[in-house]
Amino acid sequence: QVHLVESGGGSVQSGGSLRLSCAASGYTYSTYCMGWFRQAPGKEREGVAAIDSAGSTRYADSVKGRFTASQDNTKNIVYLQINSLKPEDTAMYYCAAGDVCYRGRDGSVVIGGFRAWGQGTQVTVSS
Repeated sequence: QVHLVESGGGSVQSGGSLRLSCAASGYTYSTYCMGWFRQAPGKEREGVAAIDSAGSTRYADSVKGRFTASQDNTKNIVYLQINSLKPEDTAMYYCAAGDVCYRGRDGSVVIGGFRAWGQGTQVTVSS
């Protein structure tokens, strides 16, 4: 059973940076996609970044240039570096595991063959 645990969220001022982590366990698939999603109050969940087993990354148009996904395969941890934070980045951030990553027609990131969500970590950006 796949288990994901996010950490690294917090409250920062506009222009600041955060690095989110997602520790994965129980994932035995050699081919995978690990994605980052966010959901603000009253809004739908949005896929913002993903990295696959080959190290390829994909980003939503709304965050391209500010968000960077990376992974440490030795520790089974996926990271999301967020720079130049804006108040509109305020949301609960979740990681998710699946089989493949791709971009949706709306420019967001999508995971195919979804397997698990983490519990989320809150990011709050003040102006």
